Amino acid sequence: MNTDEIYMDRCIEIAQKGKFHVAPNPMVGCLFVSNDVIISEGYHQKYGGSHAEVNAYQSIPSDIDPKTCDVYVSLEPCSYHGKTPPCSDLLIKIKPNRVVIGCLDPNPKVSGAGIKALEDAGIHVIVGVLEERCEQLNKYFFKVQKFNLPFVTLKWAQTKNKFMARKSSSKESSKISDSRNDSYVHELRAIHQAILVGSNTVNTDDPLLNVRYSEGNDPLKVVLSPNLSVDCKKQLFSVGRTLIYNKTSNELFDNYQLIKIDPFNIEGILSDLFERGIHSILVEGGIQVIQSFLDSDLWDEAIVIESNNSWDDGQIAPLLNSSPVSLKQAYNDNITIYNKK
Repeated sequence: MNTDEIYMDRCIEIAQKGKFHVAPNPMVGCLFVSNDVIISEGYHQKYGGSHAEVNAYQSIPSDIDPKTCDVYVSLEPCSYHGKTPPCSDLLIKIKPNRVVIGCLDPNPKVSGAGIKALEDAGIHVIVGVLEERCEQLNKYFFKVQKFNLPFVTLKWAQTKNKFMARKSSSKESSKISDSRNDSYVHELRAIHQAILVGSNTVNTDDPLLNVRYSEGNDPLKVVLSPNLSVDCKKQLFSVGRTLIYNKTSNELFDNYQLIKIDPFNIEGILSDLFERGIHSILVEGGIQVIQSFLDSDLWDEAIVIESNNSWDDGQIAPLLNSSPVSLKQAYNDNITIYNKK
């Protein structure tokens, strides 16, 4: 990597410190560099809080003139008044030596306007350093800004011989993945704003669908129950808020809300969740729910946790028509990530 890439790599690294708390905002990291030395770092720490550029600027030692610095930031500085003032205004006031940007902000309110403001002020701007990695860092944010739909991650576990669930008559344990990987699954929950299952999963497994083995907040719980067959006395309804999408009823209760979708389909459900401010969804449902997202072609990423164990029989896991983008071994499991073609 060249020098600019080394510093941008550090921006990406520190940006991820905010991954549990910034949604629906993007993760952003920023550096001030003087004479090839990083003199301050900052990242967007929480939704509604100061942006990365502000946090980095406020950390500059008093004996350093920021005008002599190069500024590195993983995402184009904002150029409009939102919950905080525009970061482009701050940089224009500072007038640093250079501003090096990882990628453009896809938000139509920005999308090049921040760069133009800096250049119009006479600041030397470089754009596109580690661009693909900077975009991937905020894949949820980019999906929402471009398509007005949430980013959808499908997640399931399967045995070595591709069984995802026991047959309905089986009394054997249905646990597939290594329990030592539960923290990984709970981190996935924590970095998504909602978790979605079907009524069969609720009625059969009685899951909590919360975050217990990771930092971060519990996601909004979403249940697909077209005919309202879900048992609302199950434990997931005891804490937090749950949305139940169905074909027939709109009604609000103390701990859950019925939402009618007619016609009942995945696109209508995702559109409604987007309107409610949900920008990322982890689908942990059973075969039927997972397959409905695949059939609708309304998914972005699939995470498959495959155990080294095999079963004699069961229900076959869905088949993905995509090539893996990453594979890692974790204890007795292989975790493979796929992106939609």
